[in-house]
Amino acid sequence: MNKSSRKMSMAASVYLTFALAAAAPLLAGCLRGRPSKKPPIHVNPNMDNQPKYRAQGRSAFFADSSAMRVPVAGTVARGELRADSAYYAGRDADGEYIKRIPVEVTADLLRRGRERFNIYCAVCHDRAGHAQGIVMQRGFKPQPQTYHGERVRKMPDGQIFNVITNGSESGIMKSYRHQVPVPDRWAIVAYVRALQRSQNASIDDIPPEQRDRLE
Repeated sequence: MNKSSRKMSMAASVYLTFALAAAAPLLAGCLRGRPSKKPPIHVNPNMDNQPKYRAQGRSAFFADSSAMRVPVAGTVARGELRADSAYYAGRDADGEYIKRIPVEVTADLLRRGRERFNIYCAVCHDRAGHAQGIVMQRGFKPQPQTYHGERVRKMPDGQIFNVITNGSESGIMKSYRHQVPVPDRWAIVAYVRALQRSQNASIDDIPPEQRDRLE
């Protein structure tokens, strides 16, 4: 073999060695999953071993063996601090119902209140608030309160908010706290007041510059 042939042979051997080294991981990957008594090699085991507790799981760490822990007394979840009792509970510092809605009543708020009212309230109270909704028409008893009676018209705004939140004292209406968030509850309160005004308005409720149209 001449000198040139030996150089070519050596170069071919080097290329073959590099090719085998590059193919080794691929071949090892193809072999993964085949039966073997040897433990697998985990270069980074983080994705293979993820110790965690599942819901209702048992824990050997805590004395009561419960993995699900009760929050420490007095703790508040991030974004869940509800220090404004007027806004979140409809009550003042003395625990009395607030008389007036604690947010600005705008056309957008009333539109939102009408939308939410027609979804959640009209099935029983009907869209005009006379308590003749489709559920009542199908024979549901007992009859809920009409919004246009004196009792409901004299309720403070905070009390109506409280009924939406916790249900009525009679138990006829259940809580809607989970279905209707706080801003939407106030929107519904504002719309209920608009419905009441539409059926029980007096001449004094009409702006002076528009009264001539009615008189």
